[in-house]
Amino acid sequence: MAHDVVMPQMGESIAEGTVSKWLKQVGDKVDRDEPLLEISTDKVDAEIPSPAAGTLVEILAKEGDTVPVNAVVARIAAEGEAAAPAPAAAPQPEAPKVESPKAEEPPPPPPPPTANRQPPTEDNLSSLDERRRTKSSPLVRKIAAENNVDISQIEGTGVSGRVTKNDILDFMQQPKPAPAEKPAAAAAAPAQARAPRPTPQFAEGATVRLEPLSVMRKRIAQHMTQSKQTSAHVHTVFEIDFTAVEKLRRQNKDAYAERGVKLTYMPFIVQAVIAGLREFPILNASMDESNVIYHRELNIGIAVALEWGLIVPVLKHADELNILGASRAINDLGERARTKKLTPEDVQGGTFTITNPGVFGGLFGLPIINQPQVAILGVGGIKKRAVVVESKDGDSIAIRSMCYFSLGFDHRLIDGAIADQFMALVKEIIEKGQFTM
Repeated sequence: MAHDVVMPQMGESIAEGTVSKWLKQVGDKVDRDEPLLEISTDKVDAEIPSPAAGTLVEILAKEGDTVPVNAVVARIAAEGEAAAPAPAAAPQPEAPKVESPKAEEPPPPPPPPTANRQPPTEDNLSSLDERRRTKSSPLVRKIAAENNVDISQIEGTGVSGRVTKNDILDFMQQPKPAPAEKPAAAAAAPAQARAPRPTPQFAEGATVRLEPLSVMRKRIAQHMTQSKQTSAHVHTVFEIDFTAVEKLRRQNKDAYAERGVKLTYMPFIVQAVIAGLREFPILNASMDESNVIYHRELNIGIAVALEWGLIVPVLKHADELNILGASRAINDLGERARTKKLTPEDVQGGTFTITNPGVFGGLFGLPIINQPQVAILGVGGIKKRAVVVESKDGDSIAIRSMCYFSLGFDHRLIDGAIADQFMALVKEIIEKGQFTM
């Protein structure tokens, strides 16, 4: 008997997933729990293991397809069974597309397809809206609300006319006509600014390669653009002496290694940030149109650079962790991010984010705020430099381990004085180096 491979429920609010890559092909042998395919959701990328040992006999969702949770995406024949042909009904997910909705429509004959794009009448407004909402997932409705998109204007390609994530993203990328009441000349400039750039045309034999954006890359693009449009970004940069922390790390890294933990600078930074957020809780807040939302939990997102993009797993209840506990948790999140083992819960609930462009040698960056948060800390590279050291006996020049920190904050809520006071406290804690190991 064949085993169905279904799109898993990767989180309470996730209704669909996109097949990013098949790791096995039809005819391949697979073991139970062996990685079978990779999927992307709006929260995380993940590898999906095989539910049984046997032979992959059928693939129902190709790479790039977005399908609902619990939809069958493949079938595996158990060991010893013949590879049965695909059931005739398998490739018919669109079967109810015409019959079901038409049965609910009012007595008058349905309009031609082009009429469906016209505004609904008062008589059928509620029923049309209800049907449209049932044909879209919570994720699609969230994207529609955030971007002021009317789902009823989108032609759904999913089961029974369901509007999928790809449908709404493609719809949003289409050029929008200028409003009729505005003069054509005045409306042309903003319309052109919003329109996506057309795919460039190249002469035959041109040495270029076109590659579609991945699901993760599209999601990053949407999230970063939304953040720049939402928050009034301001940045402040501080120079911090890491010499005391470097000494602590050198003294303890071997002992930590014996316990299976790699001791990096990040746990020290997290503890300094936690102290700063306790003192200035407005940086641990978020906001809506008329309220400031102060979060009691201190959940620190730590950006992880991947070969295929960027993801921000969250260190939950970071204020409850000592240096050792934070080290273990940070290492675990980073490893699971790189091996696609994160769950949606691992990337949700962050209240403040730290990103570390300095790991690749950058002096500092000016990061974009991770919505709906109001601040983000960028950590530059830690470099040894000759600096002036002040003391009671006078100034001297010494070799110190120095680093630039940049804080991006939302000026709608946070003023520069508060941001600088927060950074001054973080700087003081790190430079004193009084951490309990």
